[in-house]
Amino acid sequence: MNPIPTVIRYLSLFTTVFIAIQAISAGASDLKPLNPPAKSRYEATPAPASHGHAGPSKRAKRSKPAAPRKAETTGPLYATRTDAMLAADGIAQRLGLEPQWVRQAIGQSNYMPGIARAISPPPVGTQKNWTVYRSRFIDPIRINAGVKFWRDNRETLERAEQQTGVPAAIIVGIIGVETIYGQQVGTYRVMDALTTLAFDFPSQHPRAEARTAFFLSELEAFLALTHRTGTDPLALRGSYAGAMGLPQFMPSSWAKYAVDFDGDGRVDLFHSAADVIGSVANYFKAFQWRPGMPTHYAVRMNAQGEDKAALLAPDILPTFTPATMVAKGAELDISAMQHSGPLALVELQDGDRPPLYLAGTENFYAITRYNWSSYYALAVIELGQEVTNAMSK
Repeated sequence: MNPIPTVIRYLSLFTTVFIAIQAISAGASDLKPLNPPAKSRYEATPAPASHGHAGPSKRAKRSKPAAPRKAETTGPLYATRTDAMLAADGIAQRLGLEPQWVRQAIGQSNYMPGIARAISPPPVGTQKNWTVYRSRFIDPIRINAGVKFWRDNRETLERAEQQTGVPAAIIVGIIGVETIYGQQVGTYRVMDALTTLAFDFPSQHPRAEARTAFFLSELEAFLALTHRTGTDPLALRGSYAGAMGLPQFMPSSWAKYAVDFDGDGRVDLFHSAADVIGSVANYFKAFQWRPGMPTHYAVRMNAQGEDKAALLAPDILPTFTPATMVAKGAELDISAMQHSGPLALVELQDGDRPPLYLAGTENFYAITRYNWSSYYALAVIELGQEVTNAMSK
């Protein structure tokens, strides 16, 4: 038997299959990858799947291994959406960027159904519970990690406090609540998060229109930031809302408030503990932190009816003098009565237990500018206190 015809037949079959595979690969996507970015002014290395880095220090150990993370469902590329591509052209025009670069960045982003669900408000009637909320952020893992972070960065924290007046305990509290000092910096591609919330924000949300506009502006800020620093916008990872780095700055906050606190010529909120510390302090300084002022005072609540409603109406915005609060039935201690600025009556519901009340100062209000929640602000304050106490042991 002559083997030559058989060999020829196999070679012909191999060539046909190879050509078919090449054709399928070429047609898999009409999008070309973004051009390799220029060298970035800050570290653009994506955050690891589970942990980030807290400057030079090692990550705090978990008390037990984390459960495997369920794979996130990924939706279609925004390149398939006419509205998204038109928006890309508008962004490019407003920012003075190359339209094709913006189209590629937005077009290669995916709609993420999980993000749309996560941003939705809790069901109507869901009971707020301060005790449960507090337990999520003030535990041995965060406290121990906070002690290590403070000790590793003591001089930098002292310098930040001296320059801005923001206490080290507040800075440490923020970073601990946000990411456990870099252990949880987020696993979503920032572009996926921002495009999903800019183009597919849940319509049932009570503030859907305003939130859509907000995330569209953050998408623009992110594209401007990555273009200016020569960073691939598809490389960075963060929270489901598009917040980045150890302090979880939104792109607009990164552009406005982030500082090069270690003096290396770039701003890096993913890996430089010094930049993170300086940027958090600078953020609060920009929101008019008042050095030496307490964040809040204890309140014994006796107000009822219209007086109580009047005290709670401004929510967390400091509005009342101590004398006015007392006249309406909020009992304050001597230190609160001597406070010279306005106060807010803050109510924190606590499940089936009686609510917790406190008198928030302008510094308490400043913390809520980081996250508009009185529960968040008090968690930051109390975590900072717990770390401070642990430092002295």
